[in-house]
Amino acid sequence: MAYFDNVKVGDKLYGLVFGAGEVIQVFEESHYKMMVSFKNGYEVPYTDDGIPGWGNFKKQTIFYKNDIDLTDVDFSPLTKVLSPKKIIKLREKKKLEIRLPSGIWSSLKKCPKKYIEEMLENENYHLFRKKANDNK
Repeated sequence: MAYFDNVKVGDKLYGLVFGAGEVIQVFEESHYKMMVSFKNGYEVPYTDDGIPGWGNFKKQTIFYKNDIDLTDVDFSPLTKVLSPKKIIKLREKKKLEIRLPSGIWSSLKKCPKKYIEEMLENENYHLFRKKANDNK
C-alpha cells in the first residue's frame, strides 16, 4: 500500500522543497496520483509514493502535514554570502548547496537546473553556500 493511496482534494501536505501545500487534483488513470499547489504558486504532480514529477528525486519529498518531523533537516542560517565567482567554482567542484523555497539546504544535483539558473540570473547569491560538511 502506497503512502498516498487515500489522498483527497483539499488534504494539507508539506513538501521538503516548496513547504506547505494542498492537494488540488487526484488522478485515477495516471502515473501520478495527485497535483499539489504550493503557496509560492508552483503546482507539482506526485506519485502515490510522494515522488515529485520534476528534479532528480528518487525518494519521497512530500508528506501529510501532521506526519512530518523536520528535526533532522538543515534550516541553518547563511553565515557568508558567496561571490558569483566562488559560486561557479564550487558548482564545478560539486561542493555547492542551494536553499530551496521551503528553507531547506539541498544539493544542486537534486534541484532543477532552471531554478538554479534563475536564482543566479536574479543575483540571489544568498541562496547558495558551500556544502555544510566541506566548511573548513
